[in-house]
Amino acid sequence: MVRIMVVDDHEVVRFGLKSLLARHEDWEIVAEAGTVVDAIAQAAAHNPDIVVLDIRLGDGSGIDACREIVKQHPHTKVIVLTSFAEDELLFNAISAGAAGYVLKQVGNDDLVRAIETVLRGDSMLDPSVTGQVFARLRETNRSEAFTDLTDRELRVLALIAQGKTNKEIAHTLHLGEGTVRNYVSSIFSKLQLSNRSEATAYAVRHNLDSFLASK
Repeated sequence: MVRIMVVDDHEVVRFGLKSLLARHEDWEIVAEAGTVVDAIAQAAAHNPDIVVLDIRLGDGSGIDACREIVKQHPHTKVIVLTSFAEDELLFNAISAGAAGYVLKQVGNDDLVRAIETVLRGDSMLDPSVTGQVFARLRETNRSEAFTDLTDRELRVLALIAQGKTNKEIAHTLHLGEGTVRNYVSSIFSKLQLSNRSEATAYAVRHNLDSFLASK
């Protein structure tokens, strides 16, 4: 029997969720809570397998409740059920250990599928927010690709990718050619590249233009 706890600061919402989930013959609603403090206490008392948790509660953030519940009960899977598709809430929930992030606008069957997915050991993100996750991951990957380069080296790399010679780069950046050669040598060393063609491919592959535009 799967043990489920429902956490929401609106009693009517809790009642609806309990009624929905109780229809599943293998699921048992063992507890409910409406605050962060009560959620943590009820989780400790009832040791649920699944916690369906609102992200905004009367006495604080459901993210704090999620973090504490997962810390105290590593086997418990928390599904955040919320009306908000905001980037920071999403990533804070994931960082807090949430196994699922589902919007309240989903249909009943979608919530059931989310719980089933999490019970299998997989993570579940609402389809409407997965794009945000991948966008953030792409941004993180771009940042990590250039983390060792100074701002000046980034600019030099961008000009190399445009096919500029050292002389042309020196003219564009108002530098001496010897200085540019030093920058190019440093870039190749830091990125473990052998030549300008590899540098151009690296810049394109990691979307250097987009990274510079976001700085």
